[in-house]
Amino acid sequence: MNPLPPLSLYLHFPWCVAKCPYCDFNSYSLNGELPGREYVSALIAELQQQSAELCERPLVSIFMGGGTPSLFPPEELQRLMDAVRDRFVLLDDCEITLEANPGALEHSAFTGYREAGINRLSLGAQSFSDAMLNSLGRVHNSADIFTAYAEARAAGFDNINLDLMYALPKQTLESACADIAAAIELQPEHISYYHLTLEPNTVFYARPPAGLPDEDWAWEIQSAGAASLNAAGYENYEVSAWGKPGRFSQHNLNYWNYGDYLGLGAGAHGKLTDSAGVHREQRVAHPRAYLQTTGIGEQLTTTLVDEQNRVFEFMLNAMRLRNGVSQQQFERYTGLPVSHLAPGLAQAAERKLVEVSSAGHIRPTPHGWRFLDDLQAVFLPPAQN
Repeated sequence: MNPLPPLSLYLHFPWCVAKCPYCDFNSYSLNGELPGREYVSALIAELQQQSAELCERPLVSIFMGGGTPSLFPPEELQRLMDAVRDRFVLLDDCEITLEANPGALEHSAFTGYREAGINRLSLGAQSFSDAMLNSLGRVHNSADIFTAYAEARAAGFDNINLDLMYALPKQTLESACADIAAAIELQPEHISYYHLTLEPNTVFYARPPAGLPDEDWAWEIQSAGAASLNAAGYENYEVSAWGKPGRFSQHNLNYWNYGDYLGLGAGAHGKLTDSAGVHREQRVAHPRAYLQTTGIGEQLTTTLVDEQNRVFEFMLNAMRLRNGVSQQQFERYTGLPVSHLAPGLAQAAERKLVEVSSAGHIRPTPHGWRFLDDLQAVFLPPAQN
């Protein structure tokens, strides 16, 4: 049997102050009091159930996402982290990330999060323009971003990501460049810079906002942002991710490299490998149902990933990486011979979407990276292509 892929832990927190109109994540507007202690207890109960077969595999990263995990008080996240450490071995350099929204934080909370062992923050800035933030339905303003960032630094966080969006309603090239300039001036270790996408089952999908840039204009905005980030010393190591040297997101790298991850919480997804193959897991989505069923096992759906979908899943993730992956890694993490890649690679190479080195390393070309959807579609199973 091939060595198992690295293992990460994802913990989902499903509540927000308000649901953003572009968001298709499993999140719900908080109506009433946050059931913080009850929900963390449910996560710990599920952790106890799921850790028995995995506890001998060290964790390379932990990510608390949402929703808005920063709605939860530090003492509850401390209790959760204590439970994780009781059941898993964490690598010495384990990256532990908390997503935080600038408009959903109490003063001094960062100090408590740092004391709980969280060593990386991901701040959902999205834009430094109050007009843009309002059009996106965000609950914070630009001043909140600067305040939250300063408080995070004061609490000792030396690894911070800022989320920024572009191609926003009525966004000009000048305002998009101003966003990038404001982010760079703060000097975070990492910047996620991604295109606003109208996803199904969102308010924006049903009622698109006026003034969205067309594809060519969005490309102009993206290119200008990329030039500024490059000049400031950030490396575009993944389609939407820019990091300073040594500060790439280890958790997301594990996703993109087809690593394993245990996902816990309402609606959480997971991917785990064992002697039987690669399995996809999904928890029941609604937090009320999750709280009612956790500990019983009714909240979990598991699917064995067949060979064709393993090929697609691997390449779907790996081609997001500028430097790509090796064919040897494909064999190790999928359990399949590299011959399964041959038809798709031949087609992608003919269309100049990928290049394959003499040593068997696969990477997207600049053309393939720009038209990533076309590249990924080459590897879809025949019935879906």
